[in-house]
Amino acid sequence: MSHDETWTLSEVAAFLGYRGDKATGSARRQLSRWGVKARGRAAGRGGESYFDIAEVKAAYAARPGRGRRTDLKDQAPAKAAIDTNNPKETTS
Repeated sequence: MSHDETWTLSEVAAFLGYRGDKATGSARRQLSRWGVKARGRAAGRGGESYFDIAEVKAAYAARPGRGRRTDLKDQAPAKAAIDTNNPKETTS
């Protein structure tokens, strides 16, 4: 796999929008949650891991998205509240 097909961890962090001192750590944890594995490592003691660009973009595109409540999946809709102050009113 050539470097043209991979990103370093710093490049992945920039793509994901992470900034600051802990950007690469945040990116590494996110990639781990998505199951994206490193494809190689740069030479030397401080060499960064390489990640497949297509795999990173596919995992990014497959995330649930803003505002999606996945914890509510397969639950029945909430029933309408009954007004206890007016017993003649009923909900259908």
